[in-house]
Amino acid sequence: MSSTPPIWRRAGAQAQQGAAQGGQDAAAGQGAGAQDQAAGAAQGGAAAGATGAAAMPYGPLIVDGQPVPGALIASDGSVALFQFQFTVQKTSVPTDVLNDIIATVEKAESGTGITSLPSDSLLMPEIPIGANEVYGLVVAVLALLVTLGSLVAAGLPILTALIGVGIGVGGAYSISSFVPMTSFTPILALMVGLAVGIDYALFIVNRQRRLILDQGLTAREAAGRAVGTAGSAVFFAGLTVIISLCGLLVIGIAFLSTMALVASVTVFISVLVALSLLPALLGLVGERICSAKAREKSRKAGGTQKHSFAHSWVRFIIRFRWLAILVVIVALGAAALPVRDMQMGIPSGATANLDSGQRQSYDAIAKGFGEGYNGPLLLVAEPREAGGAIAPEALGKLAAELQQVKDVSIVTPMGLSEGGKMAILSVIPKSGPTDEATKTLVETLRDQDSALSAGNGVTIGVTGFTAINIDMSARLAEVFPLYIGIIVLLSLIILLLVFRSILVPIKATVGFLLSVLATFGITTAIFQWGWMKDLLGFDTGGPIMSFIPILVTGILYGLAMDYQVFLVSSMRESYVHGHRGRDSVVHGYEQASRVVVAAAVIMVSVFAGFIFTHDIMIKQIGFALALGILLDAFLIRMTLVPAVMALFGDKAWSLPRWLDRILPNLDVEGDKLIAELNAAGGEREQVAKVASARKP
Repeated sequence: MSSTPPIWRRAGAQAQQGAAQGGQDAAAGQGAGAQDQAAGAAQGGAAAGATGAAAMPYGPLIVDGQPVPGALIASDGSVALFQFQFTVQKTSVPTDVLNDIIATVEKAESGTGITSLPSDSLLMPEIPIGANEVYGLVVAVLALLVTLGSLVAAGLPILTALIGVGIGVGGAYSISSFVPMTSFTPILALMVGLAVGIDYALFIVNRQRRLILDQGLTAREAAGRAVGTAGSAVFFAGLTVIISLCGLLVIGIAFLSTMALVASVTVFISVLVALSLLPALLGLVGERICSAKAREKSRKAGGTQKHSFAHSWVRFIIRFRWLAILVVIVALGAAALPVRDMQMGIPSGATANLDSGQRQSYDAIAKGFGEGYNGPLLLVAEPREAGGAIAPEALGKLAAELQQVKDVSIVTPMGLSEGGKMAILSVIPKSGPTDEATKTLVETLRDQDSALSAGNGVTIGVTGFTAINIDMSARLAEVFPLYIGIIVLLSLIILLLVFRSILVPIKATVGFLLSVLATFGITTAIFQWGWMKDLLGFDTGGPIMSFIPILVTGILYGLAMDYQVFLVSSMRESYVHGHRGRDSVVHGYEQASRVVVAAAVIMVSVFAGFIFTHDIMIKQIGFALALGILLDAFLIRMTLVPAVMALFGDKAWSLPRWLDRILPNLDVEGDKLIAELNAAGGEREQVAKVASARKP
């Protein structure tokens, strides 16, 4: 690149080191070395040795009669491609080295009329935290103010949540220098930790305020009782989220395991803060937790019961329970239909926004050299027989036969190892890295029983970033049922222990499956088919990120069980304390619905804040989580759950006697605590009466 370049209309600069256009750094680290070699072979083949079905629309860049190493130019001179390799993988390249490369290219292009377009592999991913995420937090604050009616009460959940995610995400950054993790790992921990941190604190603060306003307890007494009762629900809600996230460990993909562990630790810290620091803060705040207006309103209400919208809604749902069940199932079923066409993969530069350098670089390469140049494949051939060797003539024959394979554009023999024990070839597909034709081509090349492999007496392996993405998608699809089975089984056990009911855990799981299928259906329609793309800020539809279904399912399952625990534990508490049949459903729903709705609004706003980021991966995850919470909270928990509970009545709490005897009593409702407190209060009252009677 030291020679004076000709003036082209556009030049593309690409560092082929394992991150093809649009590739995510998570998978890049797994195949960087192989991709380096494939890229080098591909560009080298343009000068000599490449086999093509037709004349190539490009060739080597010639300066002073000599080809420039690592440089190709389109036949019309509109696009040039510079490829080079690092001596280490991308994750080990210092940031300042990448910045120096880009700065050098930009300096060289000055005044030449050339536009350089660094590929995604040269750009270090940035953490996309900006104004949109802050807007989500503002909406959360407003929801807290409406729910709690006090600036002090609304500020505590925000404060404790920020402390929790600060410790969790800060810890992730502190270990990132020696624990490999993707740029999205702390973002996921931030999203989930912030949402659950606010919700868990909200649940405890709301319980304390109810005890103060309804029962006249002091703030400190109410804080202790709130943690002793609602704290149990918070603990088990957090446990379900942690189990759902840790279930990702069974997949065996390193970057997903790291994401799951960091997010799980952040959730654990959020639960710990809610159960330890929050009570201390409530003690410091004291009576200011309830505004004077709320106290005055409570005094005026006295013992009268003013029915809220929640009361009217649940009465309506119970009255038309069969219709409610039918409408929810049909609506979610219709929304789930696009799931049949869902395609998974790692989005390439073809799906990036048109104004991004990533998309422009991808399009320039595709225009000048073909779609396949954005996702070359690396083939490794080894003799089938022990002690065998591959002769140069055999390598040439293999390359010629590879060229005849459907959807192969260019085959470049890279060379033989010493003794002919291994041969390496580069294959440029005709199709792009995420096209179905490329997936089929990889499967064809890997078929060890094919005439290509058996006829040449070799075993063929296929690697490179594109092949790794295909393998990862297949692996995720393979383990998805196992993952679902594990988290559902463990969560069913927890819900069985919490609610001491057979129906409630099954109903919770079935409802979740309905909402998550609808979530993926709508997500497919929007991000794959391109519906509402202008509104959500992306230009081209593409495949759903291959790990999003399994990641979002785990997170949504844990969060959905949060609402299940909050809502149904209130119904069970009403049932245990004397309400029967539909009355327990109405009373429990009315007590918990306000905080569940507020919690859902908070989570939706936090996740929705990530929808308008520039990164398509975070955009898809933020949208899927926000939509999933919206559907599950309002259609499943707030509509389907009371309808089904009313349908079964007291039978919803039935449990076989043999099972009832062996299950431990977790006392989530805090009955034992309340009984002990009441007994202690009675004893103190009796002692006071005796002392009063003894006075002269």
